[in-house]
Amino acid sequence: MQMSKTWMPTLRDVPADAVIVSHKLMLRSGMIRKLSNGLYAYLPMGLRSFRKVENIIREEMDRIGVLELKPTVIVPGELWKESGRFETFGAGMLCAKNRLGADLVVSPTAEEVFTHLVRSELSSYKQLPLTLYQINTKYRDEVRPRYGVMRGREFMMFDAYSYHTDDGSLDATYQDMARAYRRIFKRCGLTVIAVKADTGAMGGTGSEEFMVESEVGDNTLILCSCGYAANVEKASCRPDWEESQNAAGNREKRPERIATPNVRTIEELTSFLKTTPKAFIKTLIYQASNVEAEPKPDSSVPEIIPRMHVAVLIRGDLDVNETKLAALLKASEVELASNEDVERITNAPVGFAGPVGLSSVKVIADETVMHMHDAVTGANAGDTHLIHVEPGRDFVPFRVADLRVVKTGDACISCGKPLYEKKGNELGHIFKLGYKYTESMHVTYLDENGREQRPTMGCYGIGVDRTLASIIEEHHDDDGIIWPVSVAPYHVAVVPIQFEGAMKAAALSITAELEKLGVEVLLDDREERPGVKFKDMDLIGIPYKIIVGEKNLPANVELKDRKTGTVRLVPVGEAAQIAAAIIKDELSLILDRE
Repeated sequence: MQMSKTWMPTLRDVPADAVIVSHKLMLRSGMIRKLSNGLYAYLPMGLRSFRKVENIIREEMDRIGVLELKPTVIVPGELWKESGRFETFGAGMLCAKNRLGADLVVSPTAEEVFTHLVRSELSSYKQLPLTLYQINTKYRDEVRPRYGVMRGREFMMFDAYSYHTDDGSLDATYQDMARAYRRIFKRCGLTVIAVKADTGAMGGTGSEEFMVESEVGDNTLILCSCGYAANVEKASCRPDWEESQNAAGNREKRPERIATPNVRTIEELTSFLKTTPKAFIKTLIYQASNVEAEPKPDSSVPEIIPRMHVAVLIRGDLDVNETKLAALLKASEVELASNEDVERITNAPVGFAGPVGLSSVKVIADETVMHMHDAVTGANAGDTHLIHVEPGRDFVPFRVADLRVVKTGDACISCGKPLYEKKGNELGHIFKLGYKYTESMHVTYLDENGREQRPTMGCYGIGVDRTLASIIEEHHDDDGIIWPVSVAPYHVAVVPIQFEGAMKAAALSITAELEKLGVEVLLDDREERPGVKFKDMDLIGIPYKIIVGEKNLPANVELKDRKTGTVRLVPVGEAAQIAAAIIKDELSLILDRE
């Protein structure tokens, strides 16, 4: 390809709204252009690299026998109503109505579509297991789209869905996908961290996220030197219950009301009672939205409770993990209740809620609370607290679960060593969904005995745009992008100092030979100063440059490695073969990595 025939509008200055490296360089190198907040168009250079990421995914899916489909992006709202997610997915789902008034959904994900397609054709166990995928447009109406294509509203996603007769089959595919993900990200030149994760709005019984470390990551990773890794939303730690017991307490004493004028916070109580936060039980009133309740007797679709309140108890030195709480309640989201609701539920000002005698809402306790003794709680009365509270005796929670936020310094649940944190961005996610969708959407098949059964299901996704941006985040320097050969828009740039005379002839000859050898080559035939040409090639990140200059002709040209900066003289007649051999070796090395 000749530069004069392509479109690569590079920028010298960094756009004001670009914060992270990938956003800056994708704009500066002419890969993308912004249409609106969260909406970006790919220009020719960016699209070439984008397609290479797609093709790596396709090759690895072919390798494990996964089949590609092409569903529509706009799907009937009725399918989402069948699963129950039309009401529960949340404000991020973009909906519309057609001219007949029918509800439509702009796909944020595609469990419903694939499950509908499979149930239409599935009849026998002999058709399972079956794994299907698409690489297709998705839309989620992000509240704060940012960082270019790293978090956009419209994006391209690989998503796959598997259907199985039993959990053993599901687990085998889940593991195949996990290995394929590792190969995909290695081939893209990415260093990933696999972490345990929350299943969120997708539902299901287990999941794993593939993260890249990032200073501006949206996710907090909880890690241990032993190999334990989890998203903070899912992370657990070793119990520290023995530390929460008040050694001076008397478990036989009954709850006693004490005056605590204008004392509302844990810090104020600690000072007032001269004790530690571990002696207190915090009672927080939460509002949960779109809660999935058990289906009615005549239906398999969960009943949706639009709004409900719960009281959540946690030890005074800990914080509530709202993602764990939402997962426990099967709610689309949870948030602290308004002051008005707190006062109505507790019959007390904010800051004096407690579980003893609280009957207007269900009480949910973190595990640590049930191992506390002689505890202090709010008394559901202004300027008043209770002391000598004994969990299990003075109150009995409706549910007990792990609801704490795990943080740096907590003990690893696997080995007991201190945990530490890193920031990360999610590139891929794999789920064991179980029967959530096949049950609600009435998918059945006949087993070997002719009995009707439901398939169990898995779900697997990779953000293609985010993967591309993450490659740039990991591979760049002050001059621009440093593409791994596997995803570079072109493998080699042929750069004549001037496109005339002997330099032109040599550049055209080398370019033609590279193309015959199957190397993707970009010929800079522009009438620009050499410095401009070199800066552009460094900016867009072409892995190798062949520099054709008058001082080295007629015998030699320069071959420069973008990553290392190494320059060597090679014979003109051998330059194409040498460059092609280097490219072939690098691609082979990447393919051989496991």
